[in-house]
Amino acid sequence: MMPIPVSVSSTASAQSAAGTERRRVSYVDRFGWLLAVLLLAVPAYAAMTGQPFLVVLFARIAIFAIAALSLDLMLGVGGLVSFGHALYFGVGAYVTGMLAQHGVASGTVHLATTLAACAVIALVTGAIALRTSGIAFIMITLAFAQMFYFFAVSLREYGGDDGFALASASRFGSLSLGDSITLYYVATGLLVALLLFGRRFLKSAAGMTLGGIRINERRMRALGVPATQMKLAVYVIAAMLCGVAGMLFANLTQFVAPSYMSWTMSGDLIVMVVIGGAGSFVGPLIGTLVMVLLEEGLKSVTEHWMLVMGPLIVIAVLLSRRGLIGLAYALDARRERSRASRGGAQ
Repeated sequence: MMPIPVSVSSTASAQSAAGTERRRVSYVDRFGWLLAVLLLAVPAYAAMTGQPFLVVLFARIAIFAIAALSLDLMLGVGGLVSFGHALYFGVGAYVTGMLAQHGVASGTVHLATTLAACAVIALVTGAIALRTSGIAFIMITLAFAQMFYFFAVSLREYGGDDGFALASASRFGSLSLGDSITLYYVATGLLVALLLFGRRFLKSAAGMTLGGIRINERRMRALGVPATQMKLAVYVIAAMLCGVAGMLFANLTQFVAPSYMSWTMSGDLIVMVVIGGAGSFVGPLIGTLVMVLLEEGLKSVTEHWMLVMGPLIVIAVLLSRRGLIGLAYALDARRERSRASRGGAQ
């Protein structure tokens, strides 16, 4: 048998290692896929167990997870801490409610108008807010959200502070978002699509560039990167996604209220992202699941549930600086160290 040249054998082993690396799925991705499969199975489980309320509960989780994912695009990837992100959640709900109030039931019109309204508002407010950074940026986003909140309160023809019922659900041909199962699959399908997008986006050139801007914006500007334009683009895209979540939530609750765009809603979204783990896209889904299920569980036990939930949130943040998804990152790091030690031993 002829000996294999060293260069050929090393190349083959490198290709084999590269193939193994490609096949190796991280624990973060595994958690994401597991959660996606479980969410898609909820309607079947609810039908088998005779618990239809589970569809509504997990539809709410999916919708809030979409809003949290949109915030993570800004906060975790772009480093933009917005305390007024719920503004766009409320805009999506109000656009849907107002159009339905005037006899427009087309879901296509609802969606297009929501996207356009959120894009215009985000473009204007983002261009102003991004002239600042840090605490000033946080306060400006909060100020804009509160401004629109009080504007919604002043709309007496749309219920004012009390809000108003949705006149008709969004319809896409024969499909109506007034049906809980249809709404559930639409929300969950969009959520899974965003998780897939996020997985690819984090490894793309745009995602890594945004990460560089978050870490050292001055250096990225010196390299010729249009940092402000990229941050504004992320701000607008995140606003549009959050507006879609607001549209879905209006169809779920069949109600629209100014509280959808209040600062407390923005705070809840930030907590969902931080608890789950910012910058991972899977983390906000985990954070939303934990927050909503914990809230529902504590409400069934005591009316003072917030006194219990607050310390639990603090403990979760202190135990893992990277959020709950940090546990998956730790497992990935341990596996890599184990692999490296085995390679060194050989």
